[in-house]
Amino acid sequence: MKIYQSRIFAKKVKKLTKAQKASLDEEIKIIVRDPEIGTEKKGDLRGIFVYKFKIQTLQYLLLYRFTETQIELIMLGPYENYYQKLKNYIK
Repeated sequence: MKIYQSRIFAKKVKKLTKAQKASLDEEIKIIVRDPEIGTEKKGDLRGIFVYKFKIQTLQYLLLYRFTETQIELIMLGPYENYYQKLKNYIK
């Protein structure tokens, strides 16, 4: 399965420390094994899944969408203003 990153996702990952990146890689492996593990959004965000996990003490949300052959990692970040940023990105 191919994994693609959006520019927004790649920028956030660059700001993480090595330990945080290692934790993120483990979470991405979980998503690759079972892409339906996240919660699918409704309404105008249909088809986008949210996977929640913690890095150290901070809870992160990872938004992604997938087909049978690929996973697109859309956004990563804490909950604050998260869905508003996502709607701006989708438009």
